[in-house]
Amino acid sequence: MKKLSLLLLAVVTAFCCVAQPEIKFENTTYDFGKIKEEGGKVTGKFIFTNVGNEPLELTNVRPGCGCTAANYTKGAIAPGEKGYIEATYNPYNRPGAFNKNIRVTTNEPKFIQDEKASPHMIFIKGEVIKRPPTEFEIAGYTKTAGMMRIKEPDVAHNLMNTESVTDTFYVRNFWTKPVSITLDKGGEYVSEVTRNFGNELKPGQEGFIVLKYDASKRHAYGMTKDQVTFKTNDSIEPTKRVHYAMNIKEDFSKMTPKQLKSAPVSEVSATTLDFGQMQKNTSKTQTITVRNTGKSPLIIRNLESSNSAFKVSANMTEIPSGATAEITVIFKAPNRNSDQKASFDLITNDPANAVRTITMTAKVQ
Repeated sequence: MKKLSLLLLAVVTAFCCVAQPEIKFENTTYDFGKIKEEGGKVTGKFIFTNVGNEPLELTNVRPGCGCTAANYTKGAIAPGEKGYIEATYNPYNRPGAFNKNIRVTTNEPKFIQDEKASPHMIFIKGEVIKRPPTEFEIAGYTKTAGMMRIKEPDVAHNLMNTESVTDTFYVRNFWTKPVSITLDKGGEYVSEVTRNFGNELKPGQEGFIVLKYDASKRHAYGMTKDQVTFKTNDSIEPTKRVHYAMNIKEDFSKMTPKQLKSAPVSEVSATTLDFGQMQKNTSKTQTITVRNTGKSPLIIRNLESSNSAFKVSANMTEIPSGATAEITVIFKAPNRNSDQKASFDLITNDPANAVRTITMTAKVQ
């Protein structure tokens, strides 16, 4: 009886080993050769056969950076039947040689038995021939789109909340028609100072517009990001944007000795928060306290985390003399193993410590 059981077990095991799907690619590398950067996307096709004796299914087709593989055989491929995976590569702005991989997993036993089993690897390669420079690139106008362009649309400054700053933005009309330019949405803190042309830029004309950013009207502290828009009749992109990244600090320079003596004073219970080891997709909360040991109300100007996974809030933003506020930090762990690091600036009206940086860490497993 024992010998019969062992025999049956051997037969079943042998059957299980034989009865399975198996993928076999005709070629695991597709060589595009030399392709033009401006020639548009190219697609290579990989043909495979199910050489097993059970239906085969592609369970995951994951391309590496720079290519896509959205088109492939869906559903079951019967034994002896063929399937395909199409890999598309966009050569624009990618001159030079390339070699990209696509990871393929199936319903073959090794993937069912082990989630971490190495996937099948197929590759695309080739060489992108650099395109001739465009008229925009020759002129140095590469950071915006359309036929009327702004040369350097992004600016950054450190300034006090009592200061203003001016920036000169060069613009050029690459169109065959005149382009009108009107400041649309700048907020009360951004205004146009001057320009060296009228309401329109003539075809081929280059000019400049000077804008003034007034931090005293912005009423913000710490890192702020603002956007200014211009309306144009550009047929491709009529709305033009200028982006400001400003670090605004409070100016205490005009405070008298008497005012400084009666100013608020902040004391924090900790400047680091370690959330320790956490499971994926879980949350944890920690708190710190801020006590005002000064004589005037302590005002929390800003609390903003550098990482959106850490949510920071305070139970009060104006702390009376002798009172304590509680700052709550909620961390939501992402769905991946990672070491999370972040910080937030506690910005207050304490002249001696207007900005306190609180660091935060977590290890997600």
